[in-house]
Amino acid sequence: METTISIKHAIEQIVKEKGIDRTVVLEAMEQAVLTAANKKYRNTRDLEARYNPESGEVELFEFVTVVDEVQDSYKEIDLEEAREIDPDVEIGDSLGEKLDASGFTRIAAQTAKQVIIQKVREAERETIFNEYSDRQWEIITGMVRRFEKGELLIDLGRAEAVLPSKEQMPREVYRPGDRIRAIITEIRMTTKGPQIILSRTHPSMLAKLFAAEVPEIAEGIVEINAVVRDPGSRAKVAVSSNDRDVDPVGACVGMRGARVQNVVSELRGEKIDIIPWSEDIARFACNALSPAQVSKVFVDEDNRTLEIVVADDQLSLAIGKRGQNVSLAARLTGCRIDIKSESKAAEAELQEFSSFDGTQADDEEPGEDTVPAEVAVETLAVDAVEPPAEKQAE
Repeated sequence: METTISIKHAIEQIVKEKGIDRTVVLEAMEQAVLTAANKKYRNTRDLEARYNPESGEVELFEFVTVVDEVQDSYKEIDLEEAREIDPDVEIGDSLGEKLDASGFTRIAAQTAKQVIIQKVREAERETIFNEYSDRQWEIITGMVRRFEKGELLIDLGRAEAVLPSKEQMPREVYRPGDRIRAIITEIRMTTKGPQIILSRTHPSMLAKLFAAEVPEIAEGIVEINAVVRDPGSRAKVAVSSNDRDVDPVGACVGMRGARVQNVVSELRGEKIDIIPWSEDIARFACNALSPAQVSKVFVDEDNRTLEIVVADDQLSLAIGKRGQNVSLAARLTGCRIDIKSESKAAEAELQEFSSFDGTQADDEEPGEDTVPAEVAVETLAVDAVEPPAEKQAE
């Protein structure tokens, strides 16, 4: 009776504390008893262990096959002897006999303990993997535990996640015990269990933060069409509205900028440009170069190239510090952008017409001074090094 109570108690404790499926724990207990019994009988017998929910015991059965002539006395029984047990048996039938498993149950707690532990661990890992695999692209909050080779190990409660150094925001410093928010980008199963990869630099992190702050996005009225980031410095978000009465940019900015400011604070001051999205690539490019004002746009759809002309006093604003603004615009639109000032564009156009004044043949190579050096210097070409971020959060 005491053994029965202890087994029931052990099962209930494992199920409650570890959150493991009851079936998995029962299978582990059965395997533990079977391992102990096979060890005693040196695997010479055909044994099977089953948990009886009514008695709360793991019952052990030995099976033998009915044969004409016995060759293995441990696994076979002749027909005459078998019919003394069951008169209806025939050749080839299998007979089962219940053995006393009380001793094996006690042994299982010692010699087969590792079997139970291993199965419980495997089940726990599977449970954690299944739980977090459905939460990919979801923002999660954890606590910084420690640093390992530049990586942050984050405690999520039942699981531990990794924030790689390349996924950390520049100039962000954390200490053990600090709380941190990041987006789950990948969950993979390893020999050591499920590994959860986090990021604070992924464009989806920004999209999810806006979705949490802007009810119109959660309701599907406003959509985030594209996001590009220079993490920790600047980002551009293209938004559109499915309701003509709702301004998508205004909805994301919020009253007195409250909504966007909450996102900026979470990203430690990262500057965010919210722009209206457009199917017209020329209009979209003009929006993407905000806050600069664009004068002209020439589109080469075959080569996915945009030639953009801005006023002289808008050139530095359009290019941005170290070319950041135009680079983000190129990534947002997915096009190569050639940008120049109005004066240099006019000089280049004049120079092009001058090539037809008869002083130079059409098929001849232009001289070194055909295009003034200052035109080349002040003309910036930026490639779209990556396509606009998809709405991965959806």
